[in-house]
Amino acid sequence: MNLAIIGGTGYQKVIGNEAARLSVETSYGTVIVFEQEHNSDTIYYLLRHGEGHRVPPHLINYRAIIDALSALHVTHAIGLYAVGSITSLVLPGTIGLIDQFIDFTGGGRDSTFFTGDEKGVKHIPMVTPYSVHLRKVIIETATHLDIPLCKRGTYVCTNGPRLETPAEIAMFRRWGADYVGMTAATETILAAEAGIQFAGLVYSINWAAGLDAEGISFLEEETAARVTTTLLSLAQKSLLAVGA
Repeated sequence: MNLAIIGGTGYQKVIGNEAARLSVETSYGTVIVFEQEHNSDTIYYLLRHGEGHRVPPHLINYRAIIDALSALHVTHAIGLYAVGSITSLVLPGTIGLIDQFIDFTGGGRDSTFFTGDEKGVKHIPMVTPYSVHLRKVIIETATHLDIPLCKRGTYVCTNGPRLETPAEIAMFRRWGADYVGMTAATETILAAEAGIQFAGLVYSINWAAGLDAEGISFLEEETAARVTTTLLSLAQKSLLAVGA
Protein backbone atom coordinates (compact mmCIF):
# COMPACT_ATOMS: atom_id res chain seq x y z
CA MET A 1 0.00 0.00 0.00
CA ASN A 2 1.01 3.61 -0.54
CA LEU A 3 0.60 5.66 2.63
CA ALA A 4 1.47 9.20 3.69
CA ILE A 5 2.22 11.45 6.65
CA ILE A 6 1.95 15.23 6.38
CA GLY A 7 3.94 17.03 9.07
CA GLY A 8 4.72 20.59 9.98
CA THR A 9 6.74 22.22 12.71
CA GLY A 10 9.56 20.04 14.00
CA TYR A 11 9.28 17.08 11.62
CA GLN A 12 12.16 17.78 9.23
CA LYS A 13 14.63 16.61 11.88
CA VAL A 14 12.91 13.28 12.56
CA ILE A 15 12.13 11.99 9.07
CA GLY A 16 15.53 10.29 8.83
CA ASN A 17 18.32 10.26 6.28
CA GLU A 18 17.23 6.90 4.87
CA ALA A 19 14.18 8.46 3.18
CA ALA A 20 14.61 9.18 -0.55
CA ARG A 21 13.83 12.74 -1.65
CA LEU A 22 11.45 12.91 -4.63
CA SER A 23 9.94 15.71 -6.68
CA VAL A 24 6.30 15.23 -7.73
CA GLU A 25 4.85 17.39 -10.48
CA THR A 26 1.14 18.26 -10.19
CA SER A 27 -1.13 20.63 -12.09
CA TYR A 28 -0.98 22.90 -9.01
CA GLY A 29 2.80 22.93 -8.63
CA THR A 30 5.81 20.85 -7.62
CA VAL A 31 5.80 19.00 -4.29
CA ILE A 32 8.82 17.53 -2.52
CA VAL A 33 8.16 14.22 -0.78
CA PHE A 34 10.37 11.80 1.14
CA GLU A 35 9.87 8.11 0.36
CA GLN A 36 10.52 5.23 2.73
CA GLU A 37 9.95 1.54 2.00
CA HIS A 38 8.52 -0.71 4.70
CA ASN A 39 8.46 -4.24 3.28
CA SER A 40 5.51 -4.20 0.84
CA ASP A 41 4.33 -0.73 1.92
CA THR A 42 5.62 2.73 1.08
CA ILE A 43 5.24 5.75 3.34
CA TYR A 44 5.59 9.22 1.81
CA TYR A 45 6.44 12.12 4.12
CA LEU A 46 5.51 15.69 3.19
CA LEU A 47 6.54 18.89 4.96
CA ARG A 48 3.58 21.23 4.52
CA HIS A 49 5.64 24.35 5.23
CA GLY A 50 8.41 23.25 2.86
CA GLU A 51 11.99 22.39 3.65
CA GLY A 52 13.31 24.81 6.23
CA HIS A 53 9.78 25.87 7.23
CA ARG A 54 9.59 28.73 4.72
CA VAL A 55 5.88 28.78 3.79
CA PRO A 56 3.32 30.35 6.19
CA PRO A 57 0.03 28.46 6.70
CA HIS A 58 -2.15 30.78 4.61
CA LEU A 59 0.20 30.43 1.60
CA ILE A 60 0.70 26.65 1.64
CA ASN A 61 -0.14 25.04 -1.70
CA TYR A 62 -2.61 22.61 -0.15
CA ARG A 63 -4.05 21.48 -3.47
CA ALA A 64 -0.61 20.55 -4.77
CA ILE A 65 0.14 18.54 -1.61
CA ILE A 66 -3.05 16.47 -1.77
CA ASP A 67 -2.86 16.15 -5.56
CA ALA A 68 0.68 14.79 -5.15
CA LEU A 69 -0.68 12.12 -2.80
CA SER A 70 -3.26 11.18 -5.43
CA ALA A 71 -0.54 11.00 -8.09
CA LEU A 72 1.41 8.65 -5.80
CA HIS A 73 -1.72 6.48 -5.38
CA VAL A 74 -1.83 7.07 -1.62
CA THR A 75 -4.87 5.41 -0.03
CA HIS A 76 -4.43 6.43 3.63
CA ALA A 77 -2.80 9.53 5.11
CA ILE A 78 -2.37 11.10 8.54
CA GLY A 79 -1.85 14.80 9.18
CA LEU A 80 0.20 15.84 12.23
CA TYR A 81 -0.59 19.23 13.75
CA ALA A 82 0.83 21.48 16.46
CA VAL A 83 -2.03 23.22 18.27
CA GLY A 84 -2.81 25.53 21.14
CA SER A 85 -5.09 24.16 23.85
CA ILE A 86 -8.46 25.84 24.36
CA THR A 87 -9.95 23.28 26.76
CA SER A 88 -8.31 20.72 29.03
CA LEU A 89 -9.18 17.87 26.64
CA VAL A 90 -5.65 17.93 25.17
CA LEU A 91 -3.27 19.65 27.57
CA PRO A 92 0.08 21.15 26.50
CA GLY A 93 2.55 18.32 26.01
CA THR A 94 -0.13 15.72 25.21
CA ILE A 95 -1.62 14.35 21.99
CA GLY A 96 -5.09 13.77 20.60
CA LEU A 97 -7.12 12.58 17.63
CA ILE A 98 -9.34 15.05 15.77
CA ASP A 99 -12.93 14.02 15.10
CA GLN A 100 -14.45 17.39 14.06
CA PHE A 101 -13.20 20.75 12.82
CA ILE A 102 -14.42 24.34 12.51
CA ASP A 103 -13.07 26.18 9.46
CA PHE A 104 -12.39 29.83 10.36
CA THR A 105 -10.03 30.54 7.46
CA GLY A 106 -12.60 32.83 5.84
CA GLY A 107 -12.15 31.58 2.30
CA GLY A 108 -8.66 33.08 2.12
CA ARG A 109 -7.08 29.97 0.61
CA ASP A 110 -7.79 27.39 -2.09
CA SER A 111 -9.61 24.58 -0.29
CA THR A 112 -11.38 22.74 -3.11
CA PHE A 113 -10.48 21.01 -6.36
CA PHE A 114 -13.99 21.68 -7.70
CA THR A 115 -13.80 25.26 -8.95
CA GLY A 116 -16.33 25.05 -11.79
CA ASP A 117 -15.63 25.04 -15.53
CA GLU A 118 -13.77 21.85 -16.49
CA LYS A 119 -13.32 20.93 -12.80
CA GLY A 120 -17.06 20.91 -12.21
CA VAL A 121 -18.84 21.54 -8.91
CA LYS A 122 -19.12 18.96 -6.16
CA HIS A 123 -20.32 19.30 -2.57
CA ILE A 124 -18.45 16.92 -0.26
CA PRO A 125 -20.33 15.85 2.90
CA MET A 126 -18.49 16.52 6.16
CA VAL A 127 -20.70 14.72 8.66
CA THR A 128 -17.75 12.46 9.44
CA PRO A 129 -14.70 14.46 8.32
CA TYR A 130 -12.16 11.80 9.29
CA SER A 131 -11.88 8.13 8.36
CA VAL A 132 -13.66 6.03 10.97
CA HIS A 133 -11.52 3.00 10.15
CA LEU A 134 -8.20 4.86 10.27
CA ARG A 135 -9.12 6.56 13.54
CA LYS A 136 -9.98 3.13 15.00
CA VAL A 137 -6.60 1.75 13.92
CA ILE A 138 -4.79 4.71 15.48
CA ILE A 139 -6.62 4.23 18.78
CA GLU A 140 -5.81 0.50 18.78
CA THR A 141 -2.16 1.19 17.93
CA ALA A 142 -1.83 3.79 20.70
CA THR A 143 -3.32 1.34 23.19
CA HIS A 144 -0.93 -1.41 22.05
CA LEU A 145 2.06 0.93 22.37
CA ASP A 146 0.84 2.33 25.71
CA ILE A 147 0.78 5.86 24.30
CA PRO A 148 -1.73 8.14 26.08
CA LEU A 149 -4.10 9.50 23.42
CA CYS A 150 -7.21 11.64 23.67
CA LYS A 151 -9.65 9.95 21.29
CA ARG A 152 -11.63 13.01 20.22
CA GLY A 153 -11.56 16.77 19.89
CA THR A 154 -12.71 19.69 17.76
CA TYR A 155 -10.01 21.61 15.90
CA VAL A 156 -10.69 25.22 14.94
CA CYS A 157 -8.66 26.25 11.90
CA THR A 158 -7.68 29.92 11.61
CA ASN A 159 -6.07 31.55 8.57
CA GLY A 160 -2.85 32.72 10.20
CA PRO A 161 -0.05 33.47 10.20
CA ARG A 162 -0.85 35.63 13.23
CA LEU A 163 -1.90 33.97 16.45
CA GLU A 164 -5.38 34.48 17.86
CA THR A 165 -6.64 37.16 20.24
CA PRO A 166 -7.99 36.21 23.68
CA ALA A 167 -11.45 37.35 22.50
CA GLU A 168 -11.29 34.96 19.54
CA ILE A 169 -10.20 32.08 21.76
CA ALA A 170 -13.06 32.82 24.16
CA MET A 171 -15.45 32.72 21.20
CA PHE A 172 -13.97 29.45 19.88
CA ARG A 173 -14.38 27.91 23.32
CA ARG A 174 -18.07 28.86 23.34
CA TRP A 175 -18.37 27.27 19.89
CA GLY A 176 -17.08 23.97 21.27
CA ALA A 177 -13.51 24.01 19.97
CA ASP A 178 -10.89 22.17 22.01
CA TYR A 179 -7.71 23.34 20.28
CA VAL A 180 -6.64 25.78 17.59
CA GLY A 181 -4.32 25.51 14.60
CA MET A 182 -3.96 26.86 11.05
CA THR A 183 -3.81 23.94 8.61
CA ALA A 184 -5.92 20.87 9.41
CA ALA A 185 -9.31 21.85 8.00
CA THR A 186 -7.94 22.64 4.54
CA GLU A 187 -6.01 19.38 4.26
CA THR A 188 -8.98 17.39 5.53
CA ILE A 189 -11.39 18.89 2.98
CA LEU A 190 -9.06 18.29 0.04
CA ALA A 191 -8.23 14.75 1.15
CA ALA A 192 -11.96 13.99 1.29
CA GLU A 193 -12.41 15.37 -2.23
CA ALA A 194 -9.51 13.21 -3.42
CA GLY A 195 -10.98 10.06 -1.85
CA ILE A 196 -8.05 9.54 0.53
CA GLN A 197 -8.77 7.94 3.92
CA PHE A 198 -7.53 10.67 6.25
CA ALA A 199 -6.98 11.20 9.99
CA GLY A 200 -5.57 14.07 12.03
CA LEU A 201 -3.36 13.81 15.11
CA VAL A 202 -2.59 16.87 17.24
CA TYR A 203 -0.05 17.71 19.90
CA SER A 204 -0.47 20.79 22.05
CA ILE A 205 2.50 23.14 22.33
CA ASN A 206 0.87 25.83 24.49
CA TRP A 207 -2.30 27.26 25.98
CA ALA A 208 -4.11 29.50 23.50
CA ALA A 209 -4.22 33.27 23.99
CA GLY A 210 -5.78 34.47 27.22
CA LEU A 211 -5.58 31.07 28.93
CA ASP A 212 -2.00 31.24 30.22
CA ALA A 213 -1.15 33.57 33.07
CA GLU A 214 2.26 34.18 31.45
CA GLY A 215 0.75 35.19 28.10
CA ILE A 216 1.92 32.80 25.36
CA SER A 217 4.47 30.26 26.59
CA PHE A 218 5.47 27.28 24.44
CA LEU A 219 6.79 23.85 25.36
CA GLU A 220 10.51 23.59 25.93
CA GLU A 221 12.36 22.39 22.82
CA GLU A 222 13.34 19.06 24.40
CA THR A 223 9.75 18.29 25.39
CA ALA A 224 8.40 19.30 21.98
CA ALA A 225 10.97 17.09 20.23
CA ARG A 226 9.99 14.11 22.39
CA VAL A 227 6.28 14.60 21.68
CA THR A 228 6.78 15.01 17.92
CA THR A 229 8.88 11.84 17.80
CA THR A 230 6.15 9.93 19.67
CA LEU A 231 3.45 11.29 17.36
CA LEU A 232 5.41 10.40 14.21
CA SER A 233 6.03 6.88 15.51
CA LEU A 234 2.32 6.44 16.28
CA ALA A 235 1.40 7.64 12.78
CA GLN A 236 3.93 5.32 11.12
CA LYS A 237 2.89 2.24 13.05
CA SER A 238 -0.82 2.99 12.57
CA LEU A 239 -0.44 3.30 8.79
CA LEU A 240 1.58 0.10 8.61
CA ALA A 241 -1.12 -1.64 10.65
CA VAL A 242 -3.64 -0.57 7.99
CA GLY A 243 -1.39 -2.08 5.35
CA ALA A 244 -0.80 -5.31 7.27
